[in-house]
Amino acid sequence: MRKLRGVHAPHLKNTAGHKPEILPTPAEVRIPMLMHMGAPAKPVVKVGDEVKVGQLIGEAAGFVSAPVHASVSGKVKSVSEFDEITGLKGASVVIASDGEQTPLEGIVPPDVANQKEFLEAVRNSGAVGLGGAGFPTAVKLTVKEGATIDYIIINGAECEPYITSDTRTMLDETDLTREGLELLKKYFDVKSIIIGIEDNKPEPIEKMRQIAAAIPGVEVKVLPAVYPQGGEKMLIYNTTERIVPEGGLPLDVGVVVLNCTTVTTIARYIKTGMPLVSKCVTVDGSAVISPKNVIAPIGAPLRELFDYCGGLREDVKKVLYGGPMMGIAVPSLDMPVLKNTNATLAFTAKDAEPPPETACIRCGRCAANCPMNLMALELERAFLLKKPELLDLYKANLCMECGCCAFNCPARRPLIQSVKLAKVMLRDWQTAQKAEKERKEAKKDE
Repeated sequence: MRKLRGVHAPHLKNTAGHKPEILPTPAEVRIPMLMHMGAPAKPVVKVGDEVKVGQLIGEAAGFVSAPVHASVSGKVKSVSEFDEITGLKGASVVIASDGEQTPLEGIVPPDVANQKEFLEAVRNSGAVGLGGAGFPTAVKLTVKEGATIDYIIINGAECEPYITSDTRTMLDETDLTREGLELLKKYFDVKSIIIGIEDNKPEPIEKMRQIAAAIPGVEVKVLPAVYPQGGEKMLIYNTTERIVPEGGLPLDVGVVVLNCTTVTTIARYIKTGMPLVSKCVTVDGSAVISPKNVIAPIGAPLRELFDYCGGLREDVKKVLYGGPMMGIAVPSLDMPVLKNTNATLAFTAKDAEPPPETACIRCGRCAANCPMNLMALELERAFLLKKPELLDLYKANLCMECGCCAFNCPARRPLIQSVKLAKVMLRDWQTAQKAEKERKEAKKDE
């Protein structure tokens, strides 16, 4: 195997020993219809409707989509437009809670006797990639005709600093994790199910080894604690030595990767019939008074999570969805907990202010530590020169946006920001190139 690339980011797993605490039911929740990749769910409730926990409020609007369910019981206050964290606008359902958390009548475990029924149950559960990606899980597990799944990899790496919500899943929901693995083993004929965990998590490793010992075909692979070990392509290579091609999917090399919390969500739904309505969220960062792991209803305002953790320090400067390496800054504490929110971090001005940027000294650290063997400096240069053909040449679309380049840069160049913008430039250029090619071909046929 090639030399393992990446960075030794500080772990800062302050909440690893903190069992999750249940957030008191918020006065209201805002539940977006787009908390997954693909088409947004379509609202199926209207203002004034009474809803209960687990009730369908948004139906999947296509194959690559996922249903959305009420996380609290109460009355629908509005079905309105919402400014997504991506900058796009989408529908959301606001529910005024009655404080009762009454579950929907008639919730029962689904009948599952074969792979087709299992996939339908996964789809109905609302499960998506809960490690942050948000890809609909049923789509991941749907195998195209002629294709096979050789390996299912369970991602327990949790390589980002601070975040420990997956660690708590492996420690506190071990039985559900085992049940989820047994379901996958039962309905998919794979060579092996591999649980990948970084070596800085001895307790989860031991728990998962106990499970693996009882289920034939399940194994635990202990991986070096090198960020971004939990990146999908990295995890696949470091557990199976298979390489996902540019523009390809894990299924193209016979692999499916599932987050460990996603596996327990599936198992819970098949055992109880209750879909995905809450999420364990790590609340941490230098601006948080009392960091914790908190189980919150989906749609709960981030403000309530921070208040539950003792509030924020006066010099709070930045709040993130996710971790400090790949997280996204939020514009308001009223932003809701999403299905794929594994952490919300708040930082003081000292930790959040970016250092001054200086000229590149051509040290090569960005290239030397890139997990995908890319040259971030050249990508930045091509972007600044507005040369999309060079972005294509230097494989900008292979970048997983992990931030290792910027983390290692002594000049503090905004490399990852440049690459993200470069991808947009490249996409627009490729679209224009395709349109021009089609125009020329059409003209030839005239």
